[in-house]
Amino acid sequence: MELYDNPASPFCRKVQVVLRETGQLDEVTPRFAVGSPTAPEQMPVAENPLGKIPALVRPGGATLYDSRVICRYLDQRAGAGLYPEPPALWDTLVLEATADGIMEAAVLMVYEARCRPEEIRHAPWVAGQWEKITRALDALEARWMAHLHGPFGMGQIAVGCALGYLDFRHGDRDWRGGRESLAAWFLKISERDSMAATLPA
Repeated sequence: MELYDNPASPFCRKVQVVLRETGQLDEVTPRFAVGSPTAPEQMPVAENPLGKIPALVRPGGATLYDSRVICRYLDQRAGAGLYPEPPALWDTLVLEATADGIMEAAVLMVYEARCRPEEIRHAPWVAGQWEKITRALDALEARWMAHLHGPFGMGQIAVGCALGYLDFRHGDRDWRGGRESLAAWFLKISERDSMAATLPA
């Protein structure tokens, strides 16, 4: 298999963590990709018409894209159990979706500064993205800590990657303030081999 990937992407990091957790890292050949909605020249648009990464090319099968699709495929392929059976599955999927929403908003904030000329950047739009993130972080702190401290799975991977991306791109915004339980949990999960090996760069 071939994986279009970039170590700076939190969505790609999710896949890299899953590859390590499921023992499939050696079965994938990495293909570096870089770009944005305004510069898709080096993105795998032939494999993913949306021009996004990660994208997993499978011999004899359709290319998989969207990190949630790829992670679910890799988990099932290895029989790793990162996605539990229902009813616990629904909590895992909601937690993964919450983490992905944090990533999406954080990436859009980066794109606003990187892709849009300074004179037409919209500060209230950026603030709105950060408000999404803070609401999601507050929900994690208030409602999801029991799950995060439960059996390791895709929810923990996704949240760990989302928080790592906030440190990487938005470290000046102090997401930890008032969220001591979430901050302590993140410190612990960051020690896991698969997380330590995939720090964004």
